[in-house]
Amino acid sequence: MGRRTPHWILVGTILGSGAVFVEGSVTMVALPAIARELHLGIAGLQWVLNGYLLTLSSLILLGGALGDHFSRRGVFVIGLAGFSVASIACALAPNLSLLVAARVLQGAAGALVVPNSLALLETTFSGAERGAAVGYWAAWSAASGAFGPLAGGWLVDAASWRWVFVCIAPFAAAAVVAVGWRDDERESSAARTAVDYTGAALVTLGLAGVVGALIAGPETGFTQPLPLAALIGGGVLLIAFVQVERRTKSPLVPPAIFRVRQFTGANATTLVVYAALNGLFFLLMLHLQTTMGYGAMQAGASLLPINALVLVLSPIAGRAATRVGPRPLMVLGSLIAAGGMLLFMRVRPGATYATSVLPAAVVFGIGLGCFVAPLTSVALSALGEARAGLASGVNNAVARLAGLLAVAGLPLAVGLGGMHELEGAAVASGFGRAMIICAALCVAGAAIAAVTIRDAGGLSS
Repeated sequence: MGRRTPHWILVGTILGSGAVFVEGSVTMVALPAIARELHLGIAGLQWVLNGYLLTLSSLILLGGALGDHFSRRGVFVIGLAGFSVASIACALAPNLSLLVAARVLQGAAGALVVPNSLALLETTFSGAERGAAVGYWAAWSAASGAFGPLAGGWLVDAASWRWVFVCIAPFAAAAVVAVGWRDDERESSAARTAVDYTGAALVTLGLAGVVGALIAGPETGFTQPLPLAALIGGGVLLIAFVQVERRTKSPLVPPAIFRVRQFTGANATTLVVYAALNGLFFLLMLHLQTTMGYGAMQAGASLLPINALVLVLSPIAGRAATRVGPRPLMVLGSLIAAGGMLLFMRVRPGATYATSVLPAAVVFGIGLGCFVAPLTSVALSALGEARAGLASGVNNAVARLAGLLAVAGLPLAVGLGGMHELEGAAVASGFGRAMIICAALCVAGAAIAAVTIRDAGGLSS
């Protein structure tokens, strides 16, 4: 496990980051099975998802900073080892408390893996080879996201939801072997930067307080001491995080970057559209399995049209954005996705897949395929080439934060918060209301993009 050739490093980064990306999607397919075995209501399932998203979203910038300060390869390998151990712990968890604890560790480990996978490619390759390596990384990441829910559904139906976590560990372990642990000369000579541990602690604890209050409040009442204290305390910690970032010399999130209108607009669009996306997938998996009678594999397979269209259309949209600019495609894609959300309201008992799920999935997939590549391009280029790594990290964190907030807040907004048992009629009713909210979020994303995104590249202030 010493130095490795560039080929093996590419393989290792694809395996490692793929394991983290897949874990987020396959767990959604397994939620109804987890709920049945552990006797969970909607709040328990929210914690299963948000325990992972909380640490992944809040610590992903810290993970990149740790890699810059110590060793990108070393932090990547430590993250993978931790991810493997946490995945096995999830599979063995006998109750909700231990499962959520393992998911929190999983997310923290994933936050070490994702930013350093791309950073390793940056230091291993150069010129055209770097572009090709990033292309392979992106393509395989998309493929893993496309087929992960299908494979996860098959595992749930054929064996147990626990195998969804077990199967991830070998991929993470294989990534460790492929990458090795020893830095090469270029990595060893990289400048060491300071690490903002205080900022990382404040944002993590602040988000935990707010999210915890949103999940627990519907059941206990928001005026009860614990949810109220968590909500107020979380808000205070998040305000303190903003103040610390303004004053520290090496902040996780330099406040000045949000003076760039193009960058702020891209991330605001990411927040609302990805909140809609995560809200759809979370509640759709519950709706299909608890109300429509789908098995886990059938529910996972129902997403294939969306993923296939995104894979096919994203490169086309990316090339088109260079000719007509990103704004028209982002606006159009968001509006088409909103239409797909509204079509999902037709998914109700008695409806067939071909007449309800499939049309909605196709329309939504077309919208998402038009939207994702131009958005990513704007988010990465808005701060200039010298700060592309920071831009990528912030946008990645915002996308994960969107999922965290959607899973915490959407059930509360549609009357599912605090539900102790996943009753089909209640889930169906809440799902319909949720699709209206998700469609509205996509329309809001279109409006934000129309106002803030310029068709020409470069910086905007």
